[in-house]
Amino acid sequence: QQQQQQHQQQQQQQQNKAPLIEGIPRNSNGADYDYLFKLLLVGDSCVGKQELLLRFTEDGFPSHFTTIGIDFKIKTIDFEDQRIKLQIWDTAGQERFRTITTAYYRGAMGILVVYDVTDEQSFQNIKNWMNNIQQHATENVDVILVGHRCHDVENKVVETERGRELAEEYGRQFIEVSSRNNINVDEVFMMMTKLIYERLVHPVPIGKSIKKAV
Repeated sequence: QQQQQQHQQQQQQQQNKAPLIEGIPRNSNGADYDYLFKLLLVGDSCVGKQELLLRFTEDGFPSHFTTIGIDFKIKTIDFEDQRIKLQIWDTAGQERFRTITTAYYRGAMGILVVYDVTDEQSFQNIKNWMNNIQQHATENVDVILVGHRCHDVENKVVETERGRELAEEYGRQFIEVSSRNNINVDEVFMMMTKLIYERLVHPVPIGKSIKKAV
């Protein structure tokens, strides 16, 4: 009976390590990562999604699909003693690409909704992007509202508190970033990694709270 219990424990440990979110255990098939997280960047054109992607993955492997409105890059990070490969898709904001980009919502585990703090209209259009997420993404997808170009204080028209209040209205996390000055760029992707990891890989037991990423 003791051997049977040990066998069951080993099976459970293996299940916890299993590729439940597209990730492949590092020792399986020679993969150099434990999990694969698919992320999506959405928002109006010219809010700086590509800048954000390049700043975070400048050492990553680029694959360009700009002719069809899609670009993705890959970066592998260490998190909770795990190697996690982030596959980050940058979607074009133009209406003519909307049909193509919506197809990528379904496979996304996390979505960064980006607006430009110096562009009021990009902030007003957040509701449209949130509606797209509700219509096309999986029900429990993790979402972070991102105010980009926070370094440009002189031209800032969307105050931080407005962004925070909108995020709270949708029940989402919020952060301001700057690709130009490298402010909170790594932090926003670590926030998203933490959200996905705690939801899919290592759920917090009932009755215990999840500490939000700073």
